[in-house]
Amino acid sequence: MTRYDEVKADLQANPKTWLITGVAGFIGSNLLETLLKLDQTVVGLDNFATGYQHNLDEVQTLVSEQQWARFSFIEGDIRNLDDCREAVKGIDYVLHQAALGSVPRSIEDPIATNQANIDGFLNMLVAAKDEEVSSFTYAASSSTYGDQPDLPKVEDKIGNPLSPYAVTKYVNELYASVFARTYGFNTIGLRYFNVFGPRQDPNGAYAAVIPKWVAAMIRGEAVSIHGDGETSRDFCYIDNAIQINLLAATASGASKNQVYNVAYSARTTLTELFGLICHELGSVNKWYDEAPRYSKFRPGDVRHSQANIEKARVNLDYRPVHDVRSGLSKAMLWYASHC
Repeated sequence: MTRYDEVKADLQANPKTWLITGVAGFIGSNLLETLLKLDQTVVGLDNFATGYQHNLDEVQTLVSEQQWARFSFIEGDIRNLDDCREAVKGIDYVLHQAALGSVPRSIEDPIATNQANIDGFLNMLVAAKDEEVSSFTYAASSSTYGDQPDLPKVEDKIGNPLSPYAVTKYVNELYASVFARTYGFNTIGLRYFNVFGPRQDPNGAYAAVIPKWVAAMIRGEAVSIHGDGETSRDFCYIDNAIQINLLAATASGASKNQVYNVAYSARTTLTELFGLICHELGSVNKWYDEAPRYSKFRPGDVRHSQANIEKARVNLDYRPVHDVRSGLSKAMLWYASHC
């Protein structure tokens, strides 16, 4: 039995009360589904800036009435300290997922990104510290590595940030470290590497590459690859991210006041990804036979990204199950019916 199996069994035997910020978003709603299926009590906070009511509605269809009754929702904003204080009342574990994501969005509107990702993060830290919650786990980002060229990425070697978004996520880590030293309030940051899966928004200018491409292919539209197609990413299926959130939330001792990479620890080029998606579409009787179009590199994008996950494996017993191929296979039915 893995530690993750033990954590899930213990939570079912000894339920906790959780807060998920950004609960109506992609990662937040998947965390909600998992926790409710484990019979946990969950409070959700969201302002619907990038989250959607239909994500919450879908979760409701996937859990029992009794489990759904354990969920309460606050429509509020992490930029408002009073909303944060209300949300953390009586909470054991915080999973802070709320943020304005996307490198291109941050380049176009750095002020909004700063307000959500730094002001909002600080509000949540203050509120959680004052409430003396047992655990605070937050969404960090692989963008923090910036122009650091080494592969795979290890947590203690970062470079210069390449976008306002990367700056905000690094500041989160700095604030978390200061709160540990100044107030004794320990947290865990999770540096996500290109998480994908069901309920990830395929629409809009800032959609992530996998849902955006899948939706375009299903509609028979052209797919555009930024650069020459050799740019590579460490794509991480949502189940892996859920696993480490629960492992981090229940961690203790020296495992806390740390940041951890969240990935599968493999590189896939954009051209390879295109081929994998085409193959998996065929498995759900969707066919796409057009060649991709290549365009200019995007400002702020790093060339290659791959995580070393040894620290998470040793400290948290993180054991990702799905690589990009099996993750796409698992998610494709959802994509085919929702895109």
